[in-house]
Amino acid sequence: MIDFLGVPMPVLMGQLLLGLINGAFYAVLSLGLALIFGLLNIINFAHGAFYMLGAFVAWLAMQYLGIGYWPSLILAPLVVGAFGVVIERTLLKRLYNLDHLYGLLLTFGLALVIEGTFRQIYGISGQPYQLPASLSGGINLGFMFLPKYRAWVIVASLVMCLATWLIIERTKLGALMRAATENPDLVRAFGVNVSLLVTLTYGFGVALAAFAGVLAAPIYSVNPIMGSHLIIVVFAVVVIGGMGSILGAIVSGFMLGVFEGLTRVFWPEASSVVIFVIMAIVLIVKPAGLFGRTA
Repeated sequence: MIDFLGVPMPVLMGQLLLGLINGAFYAVLSLGLALIFGLLNIINFAHGAFYMLGAFVAWLAMQYLGIGYWPSLILAPLVVGAFGVVIERTLLKRLYNLDHLYGLLLTFGLALVIEGTFRQIYGISGQPYQLPASLSGGINLGFMFLPKYRAWVIVASLVMCLATWLIIERTKLGALMRAATENPDLVRAFGVNVSLLVTLTYGFGVALAAFAGVLAAPIYSVNPIMGSHLIIVVFAVVVIGGMGSILGAIVSGFMLGVFEGLTRVFWPEASSVVIFVIMAIVLIVKPAGLFGRTA
């Protein structure tokens, strides 16, 4: 059996795969956070709750409506995104001219309400979600066994991240979204409905969290606290990449997932804190983050 620095290759590759899977969730979630902060200047602490809602919508759709995984991959982001639109229209729009702290406090309170409601109804034991039959099993690569669904999660996350980056950075719509945050009055002068643009941006950012929740449902148990366990790490990823940086969120998400996986192999005791150590180092060396721009 081939070893690398005393570690069997199947063990090393297995942890790298686990790191890539975690990195996929970090990337999609931090992408939604970076999008909302970069374009709306809202620190969306309810992002973990929306991730949980995505998983629960998929589970409820299968449990009570017989809707399977593939339709839920579209349905859940749409439902949760629509809920996000209602939240933005009724609550968040009142905070845009205030300090960031007000948005953080509101979304933190919203997260507590959503998670508390689901804990009251479903408890915290978790609900199993059936793996889609087309993605069951795996592929023997010789040096490791690659589960099909894990590979799908990585590919789907990469595609979603790339598509979002292209929309924001390479399309007219993305240019309007960015311009609306920097000079809304000028954009309005061109006949653009800035208010609607901002609302749809928040809805899309929330839908990204729900998309990640559906991807996570067959891997982890669907439970009300699944988002709260992840959101602090995701915020660290966003800070490392640079607050509001779309590319930074994607790159740092996958990169830190791999770092976390490698740490589990060579120094397991530090795996739970390695991301925060990296965050501290990055903030000392480059306070704006790896891809952030200094004001």
